[in-house]
Amino acid sequence: MAIKITGSGCYIPTETVTNLDFARHQFLNEDGTPFPYSNEVVAAKFLEITGIQERRYASNDLLTSDIATIAAQRAIDDAGIDPETLDYIIFAHNFGNVKKGAIQSDILPSLATRVKYDLKIKNPKCVAYDILFGCPGWVEGVIQAYAFIKAGMAKKCLVIGAETLSRVVDIHDRDSMIYSDGAGATIIEATDAPGGILAHESATFAHDEAYYLYFGNSFNKDHDPDVRYIKMYGRKIYEFALSNVPKAMAACLEKSGVDISQVKKVLIHQANEKMDEAIIHRFFKLYKQSPPEGVMPMSINKLGNSSVATVPTLYDLLVKGQIENQELHPGDVVIFASVGAGMNINAIIYQM
Repeated sequence: MAIKITGSGCYIPTETVTNLDFARHQFLNEDGTPFPYSNEVVAAKFLEITGIQERRYASNDLLTSDIATIAAQRAIDDAGIDPETLDYIIFAHNFGNVKKGAIQSDILPSLATRVKYDLKIKNPKCVAYDILFGCPGWVEGVIQAYAFIKAGMAKKCLVIGAETLSRVVDIHDRDSMIYSDGAGATIIEATDAPGGILAHESATFAHDEAYYLYFGNSFNKDHDPDVRYIKMYGRKIYEFALSNVPKAMAACLEKSGVDISQVKKVLIHQANEKMDEAIIHRFFKLYKQSPPEGVMPMSINKLGNSSVATVPTLYDLLVKGQIENQELHPGDVVIFASVGAGMNINAIIYQM
């Protein structure tokens, strides 16, 4: 028995926001003082560091659970399954449903329950729940689905990663340019086909790193201090990821028994292009190798960082032939890897 992804789908929001669209923002330092460089200089430096040219925002009428439902229906259709046969709906997000302009998150009922309702699934034994695991949430959801199926507790699971980060960013913080909205979903099920999930690895680093990503006040000191926004210590996250993600990937690969030469693609959380490139080089350096050309498909340049949605969206675009000069074939070995708030890290070795 192999446990595989049998269908995938994503929703890429329709509103495109380029770096130039931030020209009207007043960027401030953490202490509220004006940032000393023009927005044009900020945008140029931002592109150089992150590789992000533009990102997508959800239209005002759509919530996180709405775009998740669209991606989920596409995954269900792609897999050709009856949604009534799903045993679990596992929904990874971080902020729940946040309406445009609102200051309050709505997670009652759970977003997974809302997706089940929107999909019109009647089966009460289809269990729906949310997980909060930072950006690695979708990867962790896949690991949980694998465990349920491996234990005989399930046969089919729907795993979703969706977020609308554009609604929880401080417009006076330059880091707000990184974030975007999106949704990706996959059907995970037991099949008679070869391959599937070969190994997995997860870790939470909280002793010193728990608050590298957190909810904090606006850099604009005139804003309501009770309204919070996503904040991060970018340099600390970069150093943490560069040190720990390659090790997790290597540990996972060792568990799988797969040789590094067999790895065809690494689908890593689309957080920062330069950081991802550094992680990949550090990973292959552990094997005294350089990364093969094209081993790391990227979507961040056009889609930005949509947190839990980046990896499933990247996978769906890749298998649907929508990433230029990139493709996957049966038997190819893929590494899924992610890092994010918590601080959490995970990886999966997967054979197509």
